[in-house]
Amino acid sequence: MNALEKIFGKTAQMAVLKNLIDHQEDSTYLSGIAEETGLSHSSVSRVITPLVEAGVVIEKPLGKQIRTFQLNKESEATQHIIDFYNKINEILK
Repeated sequence: MNALEKIFGKTAQMAVLKNLIDHQEDSTYLSGIAEETGLSHSSVSRVITPLVEAGVVIEKPLGKQIRTFQLNKESEATQHIIDFYNKINEILK
């Protein structure tokens, strides 16, 4: 169990957010997130939408049906989330 799960419980949105934080320098696809988190493609699609709407995640279309996702490191909210994640991991080691 990771630090975020210890505090907030295990949810699909937390799993997706943790995956994006762990790969914050990379763009990824829904299928990649699904594979790494063990969630279904539809679950990832459902829970990533609010993260995009909040500006925490950037969605980039590559053609008509392919999209990539990456943390929006320009967002102040994203920076606070990353800082919190790093600090809580240090405390709960």
